[in-house]
Amino acid sequence: MQPINTTSSATLSESSFVQAIRSIPVTAWAFLTRFGRTSLFMIRLRHWEYWPFEVVYFPIFIFHLWQSVKARSLFYFSASNPSIETGGLFGESKADILAGISDAYKPITQVVSASADAETVFSLMQARGLVFPVIAKPNVGERGWRVEKIESREALNSYLATTPIDFLIQEYVDEPLELGVFYYRMPGQSEGVVSSVVQKEFLTIRGNGYDCIENLIRQNERAILQLPVLTRKYGHQFHEIPAVGEIITLESIGNHCRGTKFLNANHLITPELTRVFDRISQSIDGFYFGRYDLRCRSVADLYAGNHIRILELNGAGAEPAHIYQPGFSLREGYRVLFHHWRVLYHISRENHRRGVPYMTFREAFRLWKQTNALKSTKP
Repeated sequence: MQPINTTSSATLSESSFVQAIRSIPVTAWAFLTRFGRTSLFMIRLRHWEYWPFEVVYFPIFIFHLWQSVKARSLFYFSASNPSIETGGLFGESKADILAGISDAYKPITQVVSASADAETVFSLMQARGLVFPVIAKPNVGERGWRVEKIESREALNSYLATTPIDFLIQEYVDEPLELGVFYYRMPGQSEGVVSSVVQKEFLTIRGNGYDCIENLIRQNERAILQLPVLTRKYGHQFHEIPAVGEIITLESIGNHCRGTKFLNANHLITPELTRVFDRISQSIDGFYFGRYDLRCRSVADLYAGNHIRILELNGAGAEPAHIYQPGFSLREGYRVLFHHWRVLYHISRENHRRGVPYMTFREAFRLWKQTNALKSTKP
């Protein structure tokens, strides 16, 4: 009988154990990498552009409290744009803001009362020369809530049935370039600053000739985050296989919350661009700080001030949205945000010095209640 080599067996067992231990980090990393590609939590965790608003803005809120102490008002921002309710931080009317912009720079827009029936709405559209497709959006709302591209009379009927608040019907502007241009100007000065330009890239998929629409969506992290909405809209087409190179636009609303990719286009900032927005902004009474969301035909037209259509003008609540480009540094993002909140503070204080009152607590509470009431109507 051959003696058992216990030393060799022990060595072998120990070696196997060590190899197993060493393989754990590799295995765990492989699992996390694979899991992270499709997990909503991991996608959001890896990209701060998807973090909850409250998380990203917590340091800004602390900074705002300090500014409020210096201004002796929690609502100092309301003086930033005297012609816009709350300065444009919340509860402002899109229709009222658009009314202050020259017709040369805005699409045809019709306000529709929540009580209007379908025939009244179609009559209003005909009177204004509005034809499908059109954009429908709440008169008071934010972050893409209930903004829809309406392609037909049936779709408008459906929108009417699910939108029990006043809304706008806006001419659909089919220009290739969609931008957000952030502009501010100190009161009393004739020249302002274009501090941010974001270019918007709509959520799309590209066919490869063998993957179906559902698989193509699941290969796109940005689309995965919109999967519940996309399933409702395109679920009946998920089995279809797009041709090689075929591009399908999944979302035609240029909002980050709806899957639009925001790209840093600050390279477009030039003296020519600033002069264009000086001219536009000076014609808007009581506007000093905010972001123009617009579509235009080309960069050359943008610099010349031609073929520009302003879809919305956002005031104190606007963001320099170029910071949401994928891969943009969080540290640099905070630097940009803090800078803009400092500017907001100084503009507000200067307007207040010139006689513009700050919003009172009672006024703020009333508007807050109204805004919350609107949000509670979400279908």
